[in-house]
Amino acid sequence: MTGAASASFTADDYEARMERAARQAADAGLAGLLVAPGPDLVWLTGYTPTAVTERLTLLVLAPGRDPVLVVPTLEAPDAERALGACALTLRDWTDGKDPYAATAALLDADGRFGISDNAWAMHLLGLQRTLPGTSYASLTEALPMLRAVKDAAELELLAAAGAAADAAFEEIRSVAFAGRRESDVAADLAGLLRRFGHSQVDFTIVASGPNGANPHHEVGDRVIERGDMVVLDFGGLRDGYGSDTSRTVHVGEPTDEERRVHDLVREAQEAGFRAVRPGAACQEVDRAARAVIADAGYGEYFIHRTGHGIGVTTHEPPYMIEGEEQPLVPGMCFSVEPGVYLPGRFGVRIEDIVTVTGDGGRRLNNTAREMVIVD
Repeated sequence: MTGAASASFTADDYEARMERAARQAADAGLAGLLVAPGPDLVWLTGYTPTAVTERLTLLVLAPGRDPVLVVPTLEAPDAERALGACALTLRDWTDGKDPYAATAALLDADGRFGISDNAWAMHLLGLQRTLPGTSYASLTEALPMLRAVKDAAELELLAAAGAAADAAFEEIRSVAFAGRRESDVAADLAGLLRRFGHSQVDFTIVASGPNGANPHHEVGDRVIERGDMVVLDFGGLRDGYGSDTSRTVHVGEPTDEERRVHDLVREAQEAGFRAVRPGAACQEVDRAARAVIADAGYGEYFIHRTGHGIGVTTHEPPYMIEGEEQPLVPGMCFSVEPGVYLPGRFGVRIEDIVTVTGDGGRRLNNTAREMVIVD
């Protein structure tokens, strides 16, 4: 892991994470975990390869065994510098050798393993070819809560990312909207996120007028007009941890209907937030927000889940959606973001990142949720 976030964690933190992951794998009936480059590897070891290529890099975690990182020889020096490296064994392999044979020696020949969702198919197929008796489950399926509960240092980083996104919103609300393209405002937002410490901008949705009825509108060249409702949804990574917030502003004075729909979404967002408490099922957050919108007659226009987890990525488990019975636990962090989308007309979404506390929830975004008028 590069950047300031690595300074927030110690080798002991990474060792404890690897031990916990191996223990959870055993509890789930798995022979171990196979972790490819990506967010899981960063979270477990602090290591991010300089470049992800066709060469196999794989962390092997198994209950009762020391962690082993299989890594190309030419990348071993970088891996050795990772903060978590002192808690694992490096096993390097050189070009021309079979990396799957090297990895197979670390695995039970008939075991079932959790494997990173983003592992390359060629690597999974190579392992299956070498060890045909093994089977695999995606890490999200096998251990969906692996990264879900954040420790104090992680919560601090998430709060800082949220505060940076809030600062970006406070600045963007004072810029001109009318007469400018969505892409111009999106560029302003991206610049503000970077100014307030983001090293990576993942998305800057600026959805004006009828484009606001598309929750994942791709920013385009539409010129924003007076009278437009504009959905702003933006976030990325600051010091390795994510931000994600949405506010809906209006260019000039809104109509009564626009104000009514905005107030409805604000009420639904508040209801979802109030449903956050330890022991409540994730689906209860969705139900609370959705009921407000459905009772007002707009249920068919709330077309997505109420929230998603956030951490070293901007989208991860848990998900606030009907059918998700996972209980909330202090330290979980996720979005609460209901919306109403009226096709061909406008949309409204209000989103905060929320963390579960000992007796409820705490917002990590604190800008105004009331309608903001912009020029």
